Amino acid sequence: MTIAGVPFQHLLYHFRLAFSGWEHVRAVCGGESFTALIEGLQEALWQLGGVPHEHRTDRLSAAFRNLAAEDDAARPYKDFCRHYGMEPTRNNAGAAHENGAVEASHGHLKRSLDEALALRGSREFEDLGAYQAFLAETVARKNARRRQAVAVELDALRPLPRHRTTDFSSMVVTVTRFGTISVRGVLYTVPSRLVGSRLKVHVHDDRIVCHLGAEPVLTAQRLYFRRNGPHPRVVDYRHVIGSLVRKPQAFRHSVFRDDLFPRAPFRRAWEALDASLAPREACRVYVGLLHLAATRACEAQLAKHLAAVLDHGGLPDLERARAAVAPVLASAPPQVAVLAPDLAAYDELLDGALLEEALP
Repeated sequence: MTIAGVPFQHLLYHFRLAFSGWEHVRAVCGGESFTALIEGLQEALWQLGGVPHEHRTDRLSAAFRNLAAEDDAARPYKDFCRHYGMEPTRNNAGAAHENGAVEASHGHLKRSLDEALALRGSREFEDLGAYQAFLAETVARKNARRRQAVAVELDALRPLPRHRTTDFSSMVVTVTRFGTISVRGVLYTVPSRLVGSRLKVHVHDDRIVCHLGAEPVLTAQRLYFRRNGPHPRVVDYRHVIGSLVRKPQAFRHSVFRDDLFPRAPFRRAWEALDASLAPREACRVYVGLLHLAATRACEAQLAKHLAAVLDHGGLPDLERARAAVAPVLASAPPQVAVLAPDLAAYDELLDGALLEEALP
């Protein structure tokens, strides 16, 4: 699988009812974490419209304390099951066949997805949302063939609770003077207005949501820190462009420089500018292009313009780019005619008031 041209390493969360075979599937960006389990399970229950009496998994460390002296569910997972009125159970150690009704369906699901991708003609998706929609559509076709059995099983399910429960983990972070936060070993940039603020972060499987008080102020794609791997970071050029505009020369030696190319044409534009112009001028022009994309919300249009200029052997120019993607429409000021009031009207009002006072 590739998303925006990048190989997408992921797992699949698979929920299945043993009797009817009703299924739900969701892409998991990280590993077998508690967040991934709860997000997928809660989404499945609300799509199903009911709650089974028992929820069986294999020996997931995200759900059970497998090394404890007594078999017991981990506290967060136990609280989740209590909210929905489900009994959490798992396989016995070394007895994977106990989940035979579900384990075999994993292979069937993978084959169905592989066939659907072959019919689609491509394994490339624009973004994660498009891939999740593809998974949902494929599983919905499989579930449509099981309507009668699902109707029978729904009668045996408990009703859903009145509201959902928490399906994310929380942490509190402080924004550094550089406008960054660190969440689970990953660096994120935030808007500069939040420097010094304490943010409450809701950590989901595929995203983080930062709140200032009760107000959400930032949603960003979640990346994962891998032991002995590079330190990942999520840098949004819109968050740092304000300081770069004041000091364009800082772009050349910025530790975030390689993250400040939102699309491939922007990187090509910088390479062409750096090779053809003086260092100071190259930084000024490229930072100006980034500022134009950020302030006029024209990143896609600007990328197309830069690609066209470079393909024809030209050199990006800030004024030409501004005229091409964000022209300032000059319009003549409206002609406003201001009419002087007729002062005789005030005399009529005064005469009327005096007449009323004179009347008995």
